[in-house]
Amino acid sequence: MDLSIRLADTADYPHLERMVVAAFEPITWARRADEIFGPLNGKDWRDRWRLRLAKVFATQHVLVGERDGRIVAMATATIDTDCRLGYIDLLAVDPAFHGRGYGRTMLRAMLDYLKRQGCQHAHLECLENNEAGNRLYRSEGFVEVARSIRWFIRIP
Repeated sequence: MDLSIRLADTADYPHLERMVVAAFEPITWARRADEIFGPLNGKDWRDRWRLRLAKVFATQHVLVGERDGRIVAMATATIDTDCRLGYIDLLAVDPAFHGRGYGRTMLRAMLDYLKRQGCQHAHLECLENNEAGNRLYRSEGFVEVARSIRWFIRIP
């Protein structure tokens, strides 16, 4: 189960994009919005995720987990240095490698990375229907501090 953890480089981004979109397909709220409202300005949820990922890659700290030279997991974060708080934005595992503990390994690697960057706390969000994610975060000591509802409307 050993993963080699490193910072991502730009050559990794196309693979990471495909992996993240595949990993989030069963759980993303954006797919549900498409079911109700259709694509937004001609962009379906996958297109919107790709646009989001371009911004993530340009602005966030991105770690990858490799197994036998293949990227199988990733995590991203931003850091608020004033508060010494790390915001974990994405944690994804290639669907072909689910159930092997790679999500836990990536989460721990990101927490360690954030600690080395001076963070004393970490924050993340997880949808209520992402049972595997919520189980993982609870088991790693994260404390639920609030719930939110994602609302959406077509502006008339």
